Amino acid sequence: MAAEYIAHDSDIAPVAALIADPTRAAILTALLGGRALAAGELARLSGVSAATASAHLSRLLDGGLVGVVRQGRHRYYRLAGHEIAEVLEVLARVSVRPPVRSLRQSRQARLLEEARTCYDHLAGRAGVALRDRLVEGGFLTGEQVTPEGARLLAGLGVDVEGVRGTRRRFAPECLDWTERRAHLGGALGAAVTGVLLERGWYRHGAVPRAVVLTDEGREGLAALFSGKELTSHTPVT
Repeated sequence: MAAEYIAHDSDIAPVAALIADPTRAAILTALLGGRALAAGELARLSGVSAATASAHLSRLLDGGLVGVVRQGRHRYYRLAGHEIAEVLEVLARVSVRPPVRSLRQSRQARLLEEARTCYDHLAGRAGVALRDRLVEGGFLTGEQVTPEGARLLAGLGVDVEGVRGTRRRFAPECLDWTERRAHLGGALGAAVTGVLLERGWYRHGAVPRAVVLTDEGREGLAALFSGKELTSHTPVT
């Protein structure tokens, strides 16, 4: 019996086939940190030759899953958008986690579980804890920032109204694939994380996607949530 055609149904098979290849999945996962990476770096991270990585990147480009940024003669690749990152994060939540077979892998896993970027917003235990503090302090209710929250975030340096005016969903819950609880996603999550990195409160670690809380960040966040004065004019490092 022929399959019944459903009008206007999405054709997910080509995208799923692109993601399903282990090398392309490794490349896409490496790009989940939100940073643009060169083909050589992606080859190293995915464990293949430069030629093999280039062939896979070409297919990902054709399929619209990655984009390319050119700087002079150099080409850097990044995910085509936050929607791609969301798909990959959902797949990570329903996938079996690979076994840890070395001390190095164990250390990398711990760093990613503690704090990492979920494309462009903070994830891991740090991301979940940040959202918890916003909710418990009455600064965030559902997907809405309260007046107190707007003042708090303005003190951090986040233009809440400007963020609200973007076309991206404002402040959705993003289910964390390691914590199985929500961290702050969407346009607001990206804006907050951007400021945290700009201030030097978090810095990118040696492990791709991992970020590390700095001493300045620990003090700054403590001051922010304790109600001490912190204005948007605070110098950004």
